[in-house]
Amino acid sequence: MLEAPLFLSQRTRLIVSGITTLVVLVMVNAQIVGKERIVRDGATVLLALAPVDPRSLMQGDYMALRYALAEEVAEAADAAEVADGEVVIELDESAVAQFVALHDGQPLASGHHLLQFRVRGEAVRLASDAFFFEEGQGESFARARFGALRVATDGSAVLTGLRDQNLKPIELPPIRDPATTSE
Repeated sequence: MLEAPLFLSQRTRLIVSGITTLVVLVMVNAQIVGKERIVRDGATVLLALAPVDPRSLMQGDYMALRYALAEEVAEAADAAEVADGEVVIELDESAVAQFVALHDGQPLASGHHLLQFRVRGEAVRLASDAFFFEEGQGESFARARFGALRVATDGSAVLTGLRDQNLKPIELPPIRDPATTSE
């Protein structure tokens, strides 16, 4: 009985590494292009943020987000015993989403949109549950009341920003350069 160890030549290892790297880069770039397409072509949808304990609102350089709509989706998903799917939403005149029903394949009525959801543990994820920002900008985003999403026709969504109670995008104050500031 002959047992020979499997050794790859240096050239073969380089080729395998190169192909693996290329495949990973193609996959990552395909996801980026898909997200960019959603941001460019998707419908603007505003999701009301659920109240969050202000002591845990800021953690480092991001804000944990919880959407009010997730509670209604969680109840419907639990009753239907589903963990992943799409929810049908209707937008009011300000583009704020309202829960209609879980999508079960029925054609969408005029003015209705799909939004994908996933149930993980006890939480329903509708879109990103974190909003990242530059260090020191947390105070500006503490007044956020809505998450602004761009949503594709298949319900996939990208979080594009936060809005205040007047539905205005939260803009950052200009960064002051200490070298140019005179006191």
